[in-house]
Amino acid sequence: MAARVTLYSRPGCHLCDDARIRIAAVCEELGEEYVEVSIDDDPDLQARFGEEIPVTFVDGRQHDFWRVDPARLRAALTRP
Repeated sequence: MAARVTLYSRPGCHLCDDARIRIAAVCEELGEEYVEVSIDDDPDLQARFGEEIPVTFVDGRQHDFWRVDPARLRAALTRP
């Protein structure tokens, strides 16, 4: 099963730590998978998301940045 949620983050980012906790909880509740990608490992991602991390994608489309709203993420994952 492919992950529907991607979290773009960087080490040492407190907002990323908060986002990870919220994403993990919602994904666990719904039986979904998520992956986390460090932007520090890719210069293109650094240029694209440098000041907006954490950035959350759902089904390949940008969903949020800076903060993760669990209710909004849940709605995106349960929308038909």
